[in-house]
Amino acid sequence: MCAATAAQRGRDVLLLDNSRKVGKKILMSGGGRCNFTNLYVGPDNYVCHNPHFCKSALSRYTQWDFIALVERYGIAYHERDHGQLFCDDSSRQILNMLLAECNQAGVTLRAGCEVLSISYDEQYHLTTSEGEFCSPSLVVATGGLSIPTMGSSGFGYAIARQFGLNVLPQRAGLVPFTFSDRMKVLTERLAGISLPVSMSTADRSFTEQLLFTHRGLSGPVALQLSNYWQAGEPIRLDLLPDLTADHWLLELKKAHPRGLLKNLLAKRLAKKLVIEWIRLEWPEWEERPMAEIPDRVLGQIGEQLNGWKLKPAGTEGYRTAEVTLGGVDTDELSSKTMACRHQPGLFFIGEVVDVTGHLGGFNFQWAWSSGYTAGQFA
Repeated sequence: MCAATAAQRGRDVLLLDNSRKVGKKILMSGGGRCNFTNLYVGPDNYVCHNPHFCKSALSRYTQWDFIALVERYGIAYHERDHGQLFCDDSSRQILNMLLAECNQAGVTLRAGCEVLSISYDEQYHLTTSEGEFCSPSLVVATGGLSIPTMGSSGFGYAIARQFGLNVLPQRAGLVPFTFSDRMKVLTERLAGISLPVSMSTADRSFTEQLLFTHRGLSGPVALQLSNYWQAGEPIRLDLLPDLTADHWLLELKKAHPRGLLKNLLAKRLAKKLVIEWIRLEWPEWEERPMAEIPDRVLGQIGEQLNGWKLKPAGTEGYRTAEVTLGGVDTDELSSKTMACRHQPGLFFIGEVVDVTGHLGGFNFQWAWSSGYTAGQFA
């Protein structure tokens, strides 16, 4: 995106990619359909130590600008939940569109080109596996540490440190939670079950689908919350986000005094989940009719249905994380140009920067917006 934009301004652009297969993350995204942006992009959809930093780039190149580009290339797309936009056909259409933009603007692309060293003496001098190159401007778009099998590394952070920029600590984002206590056994037994829930930390909450896996908790709601979770912090799970569960259980007791709690809950939740949950948390009431369960206990059960407190052991880490939190400190960059404040001609864009989007196309939009912005000034 940055290369095409800069070349369209008449700049002589060389695009280096250390992978022989360019755009691998684009190709794998969205299950091969590429969730390329979202209809509802705003600064609240991003995690950054400076919440205002992303505003300029997002307004300079909006989701509507990228949608217009997609439509200009005749790429059919559709909307899914929460404004997510996906290709009808294939992620490759987005990659081919970007490559076509580069080709038409005269960008020189060298794939499989490893950068070995960088130095600066009024120009940037790159020693690579394909030879020596020099330029007055250098844009770093190397991504983060997520999914190392795709070729990710900390190279962009090393470049930033080489030129004296502060780099904030990194951790895996948009990543499933893991457990080491009794919850691990429960999630293994419930692997494959999915349901809509609310999941919260002390100061952030999301309501989306939860997926139990052999390793822990995944699905959109868990991935979203992982961007805000800190190691050692408990999370709360509301299994019935559309109900005040304690009042509902008391009403059920009046209407079905001889009914079993597990059978009545199974009208709202997967039966297997209900059985495992009651055996884990309330085994003494598994086979007792509602009439025998004191109102006080039903109130406690209801409170736990709306606020099940869990303590993850951690996350699955970079192996499955969709993004990397942290990175190049935005205080080092101009929000209007993406250029370093104290190093001439050096730009950082995309995931290598401390700007991380929610799940749903927001990280791609940051790539398009920050790339376009740097391309206007590089």
